[in-house]
Amino acid sequence: MKRLHIHVSVAELAPAISFYNQLFASEPSVVKNDYAKWMLDDPRVNFAISTRSNKPGLDHLGIQAENSDELAELEQRALAAGNPVQPESGACCYMESNKYWTVDPAGIPWEQFHSLNEVPTFNGQPEAATPSESACCAPKVSKPAAKSGAAKPVIAKPRCTPSSGCC
Repeated sequence: MKRLHIHVSVAELAPAISFYNQLFASEPSVVKNDYAKWMLDDPRVNFAISTRSNKPGLDHLGIQAENSDELAELEQRALAAGNPVQPESGACCYMESNKYWTVDPAGIPWEQFHSLNEVPTFNGQPEAATPSESACCAPKVSKPAAKSGAAKPVIAKPRCTPSSGCC
């Protein structure tokens, strides 16, 4: 069964954790100096926050697959949606994952992923004590100038790759 994923960038982790603990009536399943995650069953969501971006707010949305078959299905859905799809694998957000990125018509990055195992770093970087200048995992999205037809956004090099050290 798939799980909705929401990642929000926050300015300060402690007050955000306190707020979401109350909102979800649950403690996070993962807490780092720069990141926290709640794996909720009601609603079924993987909700993460981090201080890795200098811009608080929605970082990206996604769907977490429980296995590679579900991930393949999600890839096909993303391809059928008509915008570019970019594969990625490696460590991101303290997890090693296989994933596909796309972007919706509003420019919001969407991540379809299957987590393989926990890793001790945020894509090769230790826990951050303070917010970083690089955003988390979502790819950079460039929007072409709108013409008479509907212009599709383009997925640029993702911010998070195994070699980038950003995520």
